[in-house]
Amino acid sequence: MDGFVSVILATRNRASLLAETLDALAKQRWPRERFEIVVADNGSTDDTRLLVESFARTDDAPAVRYLFVAEPGKSHAVNAALRCARGDLLAFTDDDVLPDPAWLERLLAALDETGADFVAGRILPRWEVDPPWWLSRALYGPLSVVDNGNIRLTIGAGGSNDVMAQGGNMAVRSAVIARIGGLRTDLGSLQGTLRTGEDHEFFLRMRTAGCRGTYEPTAVVRHWVARERLTPAYFGRWLYENGRAVARLESSYPRPVARLLGVPRYLWREAAIDAYRAIGFVLGGDRPAGFAAALRVLWFGGYMREAWLARMQTAGNRV
Repeated sequence: MDGFVSVILATRNRASLLAETLDALAKQRWPRERFEIVVADNGSTDDTRLLVESFARTDDAPAVRYLFVAEPGKSHAVNAALRCARGDLLAFTDDDVLPDPAWLERLLAALDETGADFVAGRILPRWEVDPPWWLSRALYGPLSVVDNGNIRLTIGAGGSNDVMAQGGNMAVRSAVIARIGGLRTDLGSLQGTLRTGEDHEFFLRMRTAGCRGTYEPTAVVRHWVARERLTPAYFGRWLYENGRAVARLESSYPRPVARLLGVPRYLWREAAIDAYRAIGFVLGGDRPAGFAAALRVLWFGGYMREAWLARMQTAGNRV
């Protein structure tokens, strides 16, 4: 496939992890003269700038562009990188992942072979410590680990509705950005919070605009999972806040589904099944499955709270 690729990489105070990511990008099989790395530094106070500048001077590095973006929020950093990216193809990744050597090659092959507007790759875990007993694959979402199997899938009309493109491993044609814009800056990750949803909203916007996507299982990155994220408290907080975020996003992109008290009926049904399973799995000895089911009920609680708040606000506006 022809074309020039811009790898978009936002970072903040992760110089040691970023060094590994940059080294992995330098080992790509994609010709280095046909891609650049745009590093958007979102206010780092460590050695990030020195690291990037040193890497750019190495013999095997592709073209590297460094931006310092003082405005807090990952979305601000990504959007700044998008404004100066030269590629007609944009590959997104994070500062704590290791792309496989064939990563760019496989992303672009998927775009070329399918004619899709965007492609979502596979994100596998890279554990700092062994995962706890209660962590099952059903709970990989809060860790930004996305594994949809070994088969290429169409995303969108006529294809899978269960696969979502995420910023840790995604490629988009630059024409898509020109048409629908970049990330919403009120949703991007912010230090000290679990604020999220920017990837989800961007994906929904692509779908609403009629963009066609594909899931490419051979485009693999390995995501660092730090020990501090492997606690029940972190998962509970993340899932509850994610439930709220999804409810807010879906209010902007409503689907024609039956609702009960402002919440899709199928979610009530799934929550009831999960509550039943949580008890049944624990009594039956499958504690990891019971824990996952209980956390899905917590996610539903966050969704329900946000949906009801929106419903009350709408009712108030009508008075």
